[in-house]
Amino acid sequence: MSLHTPDLTQFPPRSPRVRLGGYAILPRMLDKGRATLAGKQGEYHFGCPLDYDFLDFVGLTHEEVKPHLAKSDTEILEWINANAKIKRTAPEIAAWSLWQEQSPPDNPKSRDYFNDLHKKGAPNRTDISSWFDVLDMDDYVSFGGKA
Repeated sequence: MSLHTPDLTQFPPRSPRVRLGGYAILPRMLDKGRATLAGKQGEYHFGCPLDYDFLDFVGLTHEEVKPHLAKSDTEILEWINANAKIKRTAPEIAAWSLWQEQSPPDNPKSRDYFNDLHKKGAPNRTDISSWFDVLDMDDYVSFGGKA
């Protein structure tokens, strides 16, 4: 792994809002994957449902991406664009990323998990309505912030 492997026991991965090649989620997934390979993932999971939202969108698996995690973000993006089984246009990527940014839990099990994170981290905040909101809040409070 490179010297830029994130230590997710010390700080969170990038926000799911951060984009690479227009894709939301991708930079966060790469941080978690690199940290996992280095044994520094903390409580984060490479191959979680959010990662699969991205991977399903491009038609790849986390096992296909894993061997490329030592590459730079730019190199991985180039590999993804070349090897994606579902080729996406820039407008499709933009629309998908915007949808992901605003997406609420979509079933009772995920709603329970979402509500639990919200209640534990910031029970008085009324502005948390999407997965990205709750993940950003959870990352912040998990590393000492006050929400």
